Parts: sequence; structure tokens; C-alpha cells
Amino acid sequence: MNLFEQQRANIRNTWNVVTVFIFLYLFIGIGFDYFYLGFSPWAGAASADSSDAEAVASFPWASAIALFIAGGQTWWGMRFGDQAVLKAAGAKLVDFSTTDPNERQLLNVVEEMKIASGLPMPKVYIIPDSDPNAFATGQDAEHASVAATRGLIEKLNREELQAVMAHEMSHIRNLDIKLMTTVAALVGALALLSDWAGRSMRFGGGSSSKRESKGGGGGAAVLFGIWLLAVILAPFLAQMLAMAISREREYLADASGAELSRNPGALASALKKIEMEFSPTKFIHRGTAHLCIADPLGRKMDLREGFLADLLATHPPMSKRISKLIQMSYGSHASAASDIRPTSLAS
Repeated sequence: MNLFEQQRANIRNTWNVVTVFIFLYLFIGIGFDYFYLGFSPWAGAASADSSDAEAVASFPWASAIALFIAGGQTWWGMRFGDQAVLKAAGAKLVDFSTTDPNERQLLNVVEEMKIASGLPMPKVYIIPDSDPNAFATGQDAEHASVAATRGLIEKLNREELQAVMAHEMSHIRNLDIKLMTTVAALVGALALLSDWAGRSMRFGGGSSSKRESKGGGGGAAVLFGIWLLAVILAPFLAQMLAMAISREREYLADASGAELSRNPGALASALKKIEMEFSPTKFIHRGTAHLCIADPLGRKMDLREGFLADLLATHPPMSKRISKLIQMSYGSHASAASDIRPTSLAS
């Protein structure tokens, strides 16, 4: 699989997961209205002789309020989330007048990848942590930032550092920074909605009994059981979906970064060094772990493969990422050789 096929496959898989995420969110919200408030989407407007309670039930008020809260959380995350992430990590802006050779080199490679990607120059930050790691954040390409730990810029050579910055610039170019911020906000909103539904059910039987009295019968009871299970599992399922998106985005950024730097081998070498420095990144916390090029929490789950790891890990296994990059590197050399060979034969 070449670089562009890798990108297309990862984009397709990511949108599949996002679709499932939205469906789960809407299922929880509308289910709350249907089973607890008595809303029926096919009921239409309340009749003139209906009671006030029935009139209220003609509109999905709970879903509307939940969507409003989710929209507010998403807006805040998109508007101020990047600065909150950088501040929480203790990141310091790198000035272009710096005389530190490592910081100077970081600025240079970011500028090179900025030219290669055709993006505006992002702000560059240093995190005072000895563990090698990096992430990108921001609202969009015009308001983006990249951050690298002190350990990263000191332990990688120039080609490896360039490849890592190409990876982070790819997150900006592919709009991963915007997507992951939105997903994080929706995870919080879904957890809030699930908690809200669970707490409300403790204060009465809801409308499930109403549904049965109106002819819902056993079908309504089955649907209520499915919805109740979804309410209980929603926060866990949301986290799994967010982690799945994060894993797919890392594969895509690896492929796109290799495209920008034209050096997938350097990124593979950088990831190998990061893997060898297996320790938590103290300045980066759980809430922003999915933004980093490697899991900053040092969890062993991210080193494993298989069904359970695919459900619970925030990042793909390093060994698998490195293997894919090495295959890309071999593929690039083979492609270049095939392009040259016909000319040589013709001559």
C-alpha cells in the first residue's frame, strides 16, 4: 500500500467511526425523550384538546437541551481548547531570536515542513519534559501550534526531528486538530447526557409505563432495555470510539508525514527511539494523550496488538507503525527504480 492509498483508507475508516459516534449520541438523546418524557417523533403537533403534559411531549426538549450543551462545549473547545492544552503542558513559546541550538533546529525543520505542506507557519512551543514526545493543536491551519518536549529535540537527529514535525504538520493539514478537539467535546457531552438520563430515572419510573399503556407493549420494553444498556455503557463506548479515531489519525499522519518529508525511514527511526524511551511524559495529562505522537502515559496497552488492544489503546502499536513506515520506504525506492528503469532500457 503506497502513501496515498494509506491516506484514503484511514480517512474512510475515520469517517465510519465518526458516523457511529454521532448515531450513539443521537440514540441516547432521543431515547431519553421517548422513554422518559413521552416524546413520539411521529406524533406531530399536539391536538387542540390535548393536555399541557402531552403538548410538551410533542417536542424533544431533552435532546434539544443536550445538543445545545454539546454545541457549547464544542465551541469552547474549538475556541480556547488549544491554549488550555498548551498551558496545562507547561509549554513555552519558542522565539525566532533564540540562540539555543536545539530550539533553532526545531524552528528550522518546522519551517521546512511548513513550506513542503503549503501551510502557514504554526507557533512552536517547547515542553520542559525529558521524555520525547510531540503534538499539534489549534482551531485550524491559520491558528495552529506544534509542541515538542525538550527530550525530543535533544534525543533525535535532524532528519528524525524533521520527520516528527512532518507528522505533526500533517495533523494540521488533515484537520486532525479540529476533529480531535470536536471528538473530545462530544465525548464529554455524551457522558453528561448519559449521567443526566441515569440520574433522572432515579426520580420516577419515567414514561416507559406510559408507553406500555399506550400500546407499546413488549416491543417498547425491549427498546427500553436496549436504550437503558446504551445509557449505562455510553461513556465507555464513547471513549472507545474516540480512541479508535485517534489510532486511525496516527496512521494517517504517519503516511502524510512520510509524504511531506519524503523520508518514511527517518520517521520509523524516530518512533523507534521514542519507543525505547518508554516512560510517562509528566507534563502531558490523560485528557490530551490522544494528541501526542506517542502515548504520554506510558500504558502497556499501546504496545499490544489484537482485539482488546484495538478497543482500549489510544495509539496504534509502535511496532506496527514502524513496520508500515519501513514498507513505505521500500515501496518508495521500488517505485523510483521502476520509474528509472524504462528510461535506461530505452537509452
